[in-house]
Amino acid sequence: MAITSANQLELLQTAEAVAREKMIDPELVVEAMEESLARAAKSRYGAEMDIRVAIDRKTGKATFTRVRTVVEDDLLENYQAELTVEQAKPYLADPKIGDTIVDEVPPVELGRIAAQSAKQVILQKVREAERDRQFEEFQDRAGTIINGVVKREEYGNIIVDIGRGEAILRRNEKIGRESYRPNDRIRCYIKDVRREPRGPQVFLSRTDPQFMAELFKMEVPEIYDGIIEIKAVARDPGSRAKIAVISYDGSIDPVGACVGMRGSRVQAVVNELQGEKIDIIPWNEDQATFLVNALQPAEVAKVVIDEEAGKIEVVVPDEQLSLAIGRRGQNVRLASQLTGLDIDILTEAEESERRQAEFAERTKLFVETLDLDEFFAQLLVSEGFTSLEEVAYIEVDELLSIEGVDEETASELQARARDVIEEQNRKAMENARALGVEDSLVSFDGLTPQMLEALASDGIKTIEDFATCADWELAGGWTTVNGERVKDEGLLEKFEVSLEEAQHMVMTARIQLGWVDPAELEAEAPEDEADEEAEA
Repeated sequence: MAITSANQLELLQTAEAVAREKMIDPELVVEAMEESLARAAKSRYGAEMDIRVAIDRKTGKATFTRVRTVVEDDLLENYQAELTVEQAKPYLADPKIGDTIVDEVPPVELGRIAAQSAKQVILQKVREAERDRQFEEFQDRAGTIINGVVKREEYGNIIVDIGRGEAILRRNEKIGRESYRPNDRIRCYIKDVRREPRGPQVFLSRTDPQFMAELFKMEVPEIYDGIIEIKAVARDPGSRAKIAVISYDGSIDPVGACVGMRGSRVQAVVNELQGEKIDIIPWNEDQATFLVNALQPAEVAKVVIDEEAGKIEVVVPDEQLSLAIGRRGQNVRLASQLTGLDIDILTEAEESERRQAEFAERTKLFVETLDLDEFFAQLLVSEGFTSLEEVAYIEVDELLSIEGVDEETASELQARARDVIEEQNRKAMENARALGVEDSLVSFDGLTPQMLEALASDGIKTIEDFATCADWELAGGWTTVNGERVKDEGLLEKFEVSLEEAQHMVMTARIQLGWVDPAELEAEAPEDEADEEAEA
């Protein structure tokens, strides 16, 4: 096949037809044709030659050219595509390194093999362009709902026809035991769109919490208009869900708007989710109030929040315990997902027992260490004293405010507490020294003898060892594993060292060792503040 005047226009007509069919830019098809013809020409003239093809976008005429580049004498390797300055003088008046010489060559006769190769190049380019178009289209639609038609099932995964391509609904993204047959219509949430070697892959989900949020957005006009906002969603797919909403219009009840007249709006979402029960909860900035709402229908007697640990304790009446926990822990688990906090549920009886145990433990501490009678020790505990340090270093006036305590008693009490603390410090330092703690760590500001003993027990004996620690290793923290928060015990956590204090101590140690330049930290601080202001 030769590119003659009789079939020149056919190139453009073919390009336009393919572009229309595949819904891609005709220019991409023409470029693919140019590349395929250039590859065929190289097989005719030689693979070492730099053959290029340009197709006129109006006439369809294909022009074949040979390109040679001027290079330095010692860099000349490919004699077919390169030449030296001296060799270029017959072609150029003043040749320089990097100049190109372009010569037109006769069009090639495409044999059967060359034509087949050209066809494969065109198909490959068209396929790549089609994949790019599909990826860009569905990447913009990630996070939205799409309707499709079930094509087939593969190992429990559902292949869905979504119009201009296929998507996959994995079996772990299906609700419960729902099953589909070919040609069934299905509504899913586009969870992710990724490029993969075999082309862009669109991953669908029906269990994602945002699927339910998008369904409510479709059913409730106030959510679509931004009058009502969905603040949080927690789901146990196919069984039960909780959704927290807030209204920015005081005249509109967010819960009532989501429920709809006679439950019509929420029922439409329930039907789509295979009968999943949905609790619609008013969102509140106050965590305690929000949690009380989230644990409905159970009644809550008291809420105690530990913000640093990210935990929350809920006290409920004894008869409300099973309702608060829910079947297989479902109610408390969903409430935990909704609030982002670990929730411990206690009955009033359990809380009372725990408080009594803490009271007895602190009373015993004061009786044994300060040589007090039980009544006086209980009096200290009831006044809020929890440790020897509080007794030893508190203002004397605080002790004098306790009924029956005069100046002499207060002074004696503080003296005993200080003597006990000094003796504990002495023993802790002896143990730390015995474990091999070096002076560099002993002299480091902020570490008490008990802290040094705890660090040495874990093999941290020098300031270099201390500087390599992470802040959470010292202060403790929380890690999310398989959707559950797991406690990481810190070496200095029992001494009430906060994460910020641990960060400061570790950074101070690194500065002392010369590992960190203080000037760089000062330069980074304004940038961090600027970023925080921008986010705010």
